[in-house]
Amino acid sequence: MKSSFFQLSLLAFATLFISCDSTEPDEIEVSPDLSFDMVMATFGDNLDPTNLPNYANQNIPNYINEDNTGNNQITDGGALLGRVLFYDKKLSSNNTIACASCHQQAFAFGDQAVASTGVSGFTGRHSMRLINVRFAEEENFFWDERANSLEEQTTMPIQDHIEMGFSGQNGDPDMDSLINQLSEEGHYTELFTLAFGDSEITESRMQDAMAQFIRSIISFDSKYDVGRASANNNNDNFSNFTDLENEGKRLFMQRAELNNQGVRIGGGLDCNTCHRAPEFDIDPDSRNNGMITALDGSLDTDVTRSPSLRDLFGTDGTANGPFMHNGFSTDFNEVLDHYESVPMGNNTDRRLSGDGGRRGGGDDMVRHLATTDQEKEAVLAFMKTLTGSNVYTDEKWSDPFE
Repeated sequence: MKSSFFQLSLLAFATLFISCDSTEPDEIEVSPDLSFDMVMATFGDNLDPTNLPNYANQNIPNYINEDNTGNNQITDGGALLGRVLFYDKKLSSNNTIACASCHQQAFAFGDQAVASTGVSGFTGRHSMRLINVRFAEEENFFWDERANSLEEQTTMPIQDHIEMGFSGQNGDPDMDSLINQLSEEGHYTELFTLAFGDSEITESRMQDAMAQFIRSIISFDSKYDVGRASANNNNDNFSNFTDLENEGKRLFMQRAELNNQGVRIGGGLDCNTCHRAPEFDIDPDSRNNGMITALDGSLDTDVTRSPSLRDLFGTDGTANGPFMHNGFSTDFNEVLDHYESVPMGNNTDRRLSGDGGRRGGGDDMVRHLATTDQEKEAVLAFMKTLTGSNVYTDEKWSDPFE
């Protein structure tokens, strides 16, 4: 199995890891008489409900502190069901789009297209990568945080007229139509029973299962993680890093030293104040980053969330799709150029101002980072150390319909 690579790669330093949960989540007691004939007929060797993949008790580094799981603990049966729902194109009104159409395993569960294709057009924002979403303090989801939880987020694209088409408006079928449709699928009868103890299909159960699957998608086998496992803290030089990578990490971690004109005269680039190591999740109090142009060219000031910065790049060093909510570029140097001098206003985060937010806001002076080409090269080298390998190949996150 492809998953064995991940297990073996972690074994060498397994003593430095602990489970994120203090107790193993309770699996649903399923009658021994439950048959999986329809699952086997539908998926063949791609799914074996009698030998479930390990979703619930994966190894999490002991330096990872954030976890937004809440009361919806991951179970192997629940996440397996979530995986099937995540990849099922029947969750769209014309049977052409699945959640995985916009969140592709090959690209860290993101999309290389600027706007993703839906059943009736294109998404209004670039599809966010789904790496390590569990390990973030921020509990709200979507770029504008309009979903109050990952559970709530999972079915909102399904009920969107443009994305997956079960809106109940504009001539679309509604969510009840989808649930009735899924109830007629024998493999869902068996998988919902496996996950929840009986075959009832509800939107709430769909949300829980898909959220469990998405939270199970983790990436902690990067060069960064190997270095962090043997370091005292995030700021130490990592013994497995090159000088350039350690310099990039320093620039990422340290605050900028600014003069009275808002010009950087030393220190770092202030990246960690919003994208916080070691999870590299977004500070939940962050405002927008000054990139306020929507895909259609209109003003878009409500974007205050970001995915983890882990796996921005694939294992070959290329970007896992264009950056930011409007997919403005695949060139990371252009991302750094954006942060060189960000005008204040329009809900922009004060930490991007000329005083770096140090006086508590109110300063509209523009900050000038004056980043050199060598510093940009170092930061880029560091960002690529955050890329793992297993997340792209592990079968437990792959398409069971193929």
